[in-house]
This record gives sequence, C-alpha cells and structure tokens, in this order.
Amino acid sequence: MTMPQAGQAPINRPQSRVWGVPFSPVTFTEAVDAVENMVSAGRANFIVTANLHYAMLSAGDARLRDNNERAALVLADGMPLVWASRWRPVTLPERVTGSDLLPLLCARAAERGWGVYFLGAAPGVAAEAAKNLTARFPGLRVVGIESPPFRALSKEEQDAQREAIRAARPAILFVAFGQPKGEYWVAENYEQLGVPCVMQIGASLDFAAGRVTRAPRWLQKIGMEWLYRFGTDPWRLGKRYLANAVFAARMLLKDLVTRRANRN
Repeated sequence: MTMPQAGQAPINRPQSRVWGVPFSPVTFTEAVDAVENMVSAGRANFIVTANLHYAMLSAGDARLRDNNERAALVLADGMPLVWASRWRPVTLPERVTGSDLLPLLCARAAERGWGVYFLGAAPGVAAEAAKNLTARFPGLRVVGIESPPFRALSKEEQDAQREAIRAARPAILFVAFGQPKGEYWVAENYEQLGVPCVMQIGASLDFAAGRVTRAPRWLQKIGMEWLYRFGTDPWRLGKRYLANAVFAARMLLKDLVTRRANRN
C-alpha cells in the first residue's frame, strides 16, 4: 500500500504563542475546514488539543514542545489560554475543545463519506461512542475501533495495531489516551500510519458514549467547566487542578511583568 507523504496543512495566518504553546487562531468552523483540507491533500498530519494542563506539561517537557511545533494545528482547549491570548499580538477567537470538535468532525465525515477510527478509552467505551455518533450522524463510517489494554504493548502488539489502522484507511483517527501518553503516541506514529488527520481527544469518547456528563453549556462558556469536573471527581482531579492553578498564576504574573516592561 502506498503511504501518503507526511506534511503540515498550511494555516495562512500567524500563530498566537501563549505560555510557550504555538496556538492556531481558528474557530470551530475553521478547524473543521482545515481538517477537510488535510483529508483532501492526503498527507499525514496530526492535531494537538491543548488545555491548561497540557500547557503546563509542555512548559516542562521538551518532547511535547517539539511535538507542538510539528503539529498541523494546535487548538486552545481551555478558556485561560484564550483569555491570555488577548495580551498577545494575535488573539485566539474562541475555545476549540476536542469534545465539541469530535461530533463536528463526525458530521463532516458523514457528509463526505470519510472513514473514522476510534482508538483508546476503556473497553466498550469506543464502541458505545461509535453507536451514538452513527445514530446521530447517519452515514458516518466507523472503520475501526480498538481499546488497547492499560499497559505497555509488546512490539508485536504495536505492529498489529498500526497495521490494523493502515488497513482500515481512515480519514481521521481519534486517539483517546491520557495526557501526555496520547500526544506522545500521536507524534510518534502519525507518519507511519499515513492518516490525513490524527488527533488526541482525551476523554471525548467517554462524553460521546454517555459515560461522563459534561458541564452545563453556560459553565463551559464562562470557562468554569473545570469546576464542574472537579465536583464530580475531587480526589482524582484536586492535585492536578491545584498544579494547573499555580502554573496559570505564575504565567499571568510573568505576562504582567512583561507588559509593564514593554510600556517603560
């Protein structure tokens, strides 16, 4: 099988670099159109959906920072990042979440006849998400589903996994691993897979499957979805959100000092 050449889909506008992450200043509509351009071009690409936690991880991880520079799109999946961009020459027009982008891309895939592949999440979750999404978007072709075990795969298992994806020839591969495992995996494998669009979507399959309930839309709009999620699982998320808050405070203080210095 001839593998598509790897290459980034161009975004003809400057990036918005927020706290070291090179974000693509796009709306949901523009992100979906950019994916369609990737599929039409047929070259292997990957997308990063970066929330506040991911920005914090990137600040201390050169490997993630390199991945960000290689990505075709880096989407701002967090309101603090959108707010911080307003102090930059290029602002981010809106928060573009992986959880909301998943159904939008599935809708476009159903319209265009693209195949989609779901990789990751707990056993049964991807299949349930596929069932819900195909019911919601008639004509959606789910060409593959895999929920690998939560352990390191052998070389033989990794080879079989890649071959299954290549054989299915999806236009979009949705990867639902944890952070930063998913981002590492995508950047390491997207060229070998030859899929036009590979993106890590984290817990989005859990939402699509109905296993996890999202915050009310009004909370999402004011950037407080994290508070709703914290309330549903405080013991697991408490330490993470505290670290995120400390990171955000440190970055905001740095922004304030920079702005004051530039005015003098």
